[in-house]
Amino acid sequence: MSDKAIDPNESGLEAAKKSQSKLSSIKKRLTPDWLTSLSQRLVTAGIAIPIVVVAVWFGGWADVALGILILGLGIYELKKMFEKLGYRPLTILSFCFGSSLFLGILLLPAYRQTIMEVMVMLLVLGSLSWLLITRHKLGTALMDWALTLVMALYLAWPLSYLIALRGDVIGSSSPAFWYMLIVFFGDWAFDSAAYFSGRFMGKHLLAPVVSPGKTWEGVIGGFFLCLAAVYVFSIPIRGIFAWYHAIALAILISFAATIGDLAESLIKRQAHVKDSGTFFRGHGGVLDRIDSLLFVAVVVYFYVTLVL
Repeated sequence: MSDKAIDPNESGLEAAKKSQSKLSSIKKRLTPDWLTSLSQRLVTAGIAIPIVVVAVWFGGWADVALGILILGLGIYELKKMFEKLGYRPLTILSFCFGSSLFLGILLLPAYRQTIMEVMVMLLVLGSLSWLLITRHKLGTALMDWALTLVMALYLAWPLSYLIALRGDVIGSSSPAFWYMLIVFFGDWAFDSAAYFSGRFMGKHLLAPVVSPGKTWEGVIGGFFLCLAAVYVFSIPIRGIFAWYHAIALAILISFAATIGDLAESLIKRQAHVKDSGTFFRGHGGVLDRIDSLLFVAVVVYFYVTLVL
């Protein structure tokens, strides 16, 4: 055992240096560009969130209208990215597939499964037939066909689960209203907390090849705020949504949101673009805002239908 006594002043000085170093690290990350981007994000969120909540309140046709708008903008952004790679998918066909799927689920909810099967069959066979008839040179025809399917299934398929989950009962009397709020606010809470905790505390990279900015610290921070959001918005339906469902769903939402974010990052990295578009000032494009939501929608839908 060492006979050297520990100097309290020296120990306190080391702690002060560590604290100063942490503060200095945080200040370095508070760059003017980042603060400007943050203010733009807050303004965009302040406009977009009320629109989504109103659509969720009314359900039915309001959800379909918002879904078709998001689908159209998302397909346009995918089209521009794929064109950078030299591909020409059938974007109009993908859009028609998605829109028809939304309308069919709203108007004939009892036949939702049949509608999905028929629409997928028409998409697969219709898009291939169209390319065989109209393309006189092979070129990228096979990839164009595959990307036509990808655009429709990547966007329209998950969004259709939101329309099926919400239904057409206006107001908060239906549990479906609260399920939708859990979807949106759980996803937004995860994204927001992951963004800030990853920015200021992130050290361990999650997927450096696909998205160098994502960290495990961000995922952990996102989970805890997601859990708080799921718990709060499930209070009105506590009779059918016990506290342990909040924990389970928060874990699933966090996982789905992370995979959804990485999936879109992979597309952008392949297309060599930073953002999918510029529709949301400070937020990038539509796909940048709904990438995680697409996967979260599917997870929550099946949890509600199979577990609750």
